[in-house]
Amino acid sequence: MKNIFKYILSASTLVIVFASCKKDEKRVVFEGGTAPVLTASSAGPFVLLQPDKDKLAVTFKWTNPNYKFNTGVSSQDVTYTLQIDTAGSNFTKNANMQEVAIANDLSVSYTEKDLNTFLTKMALTAGVTYNIEMRIKATLVNNSVPLYSNVLKMKVTPYLDFAVEPPGTLANNYNDGNLWATGDCFPSPDWSNPLPAPYDATLKFTKIDKLHYELIVDFDKTGGYKLIQAQGNWDTQYHALVANTPLSGEFEKKNSDPQFASPGVGKYKIEVNFQTGKYKLTPQ
Repeated sequence: MKNIFKYILSASTLVIVFASCKKDEKRVVFEGGTAPVLTASSAGPFVLLQPDKDKLAVTFKWTNPNYKFNTGVSSQDVTYTLQIDTAGSNFTKNANMQEVAIANDLSVSYTEKDLNTFLTKMALTAGVTYNIEMRIKATLVNNSVPLYSNVLKMKVTPYLDFAVEPPGTLANNYNDGNLWATGDCFPSPDWSNPLPAPYDATLKFTKIDKLHYELIVDFDKTGGYKLIQAQGNWDTQYHALVANTPLSGEFEKKNSDPQFASPGVGKYKIEVNFQTGKYKLTPQ
């Protein structure tokens, strides 16, 4: 009987302690913040020029959004992203909208080349004036609780540039802007460089203009390929930035992996855009 009483007393104590812990528990609740206010050192219009590429074009500044929780002002790092889009796209309709991460600073400065690079990646035409909109997006960890600033409107005219150096712009300019594909996914000797006949013709891209190339080619197996701009030379090749993205993605000029991935057996058109630094494959 004494042992039974001791057991009941211990169990009762445990329930009281547990209930006390539940009562004292305090949930952390987000209570809001203030949308950042974005300002610029110049409203433009900006006519960007290649000879002025290193000149300071504009400095953006914004206010702290002061994220607040029921426990007080947040001490978490705030990440800011500058969003750049064409007017009327509302930062949702344009697949080429640019987003630039700025860590937790409250200002950022850009040269004329910096601004021009953003517009180049948006596939905008050189020499044409565009109405551009910019805003700041503030977020906490894991891109949570976003707050958006006011939108700044500017007129900007880009100059001809590229995200990835196209063929034929090398210092020695020895290949006259040619581009070939080679790899183990084509009906050709695996990874041949230089390519033997007739593959030096069937795997050669058509140059649409200085920044755009395309090739319609048969893939006969899985595997991968690289792009070369000089027969017998791997040092100036182009490779994918992300592995296993066969139908679209970004690329760079570098003797490196990963390779471009094969989309599988079939005929495809490969489009390579040096202005935006992106490639795309479509079935034929």
